[in-house]
Amino acid sequence: MMGYYWGMPWYGMVFGPIMMIAVLAAVITLVVFLVRWLGGASIVPPPYSPPEKTPLDILRERLARGEIEKQEFEEKKRILSE
Repeated sequence: MMGYYWGMPWYGMVFGPIMMIAVLAAVITLVVFLVRWLGGASIVPPPYSPPEKTPLDILRERLARGEIEKQEFEEKKRILSE
């Protein structure tokens, strides 16, 4: 009977703490992934972000679409360059 406890063999004393550490690590990992998934900040930036349009680009597009006249374009362009 030495080395044997009723209901739990000796190796339970060895594998019990190991299993407890493994379960604790799994729970911590799950919590970290859950927090990141629910809206935590992303560390990795998106692979591509298109360049933003400048005010002058928008003004040129408006002229090209016919929303503004050439005279108004020149006036606003002068204001933007100041």
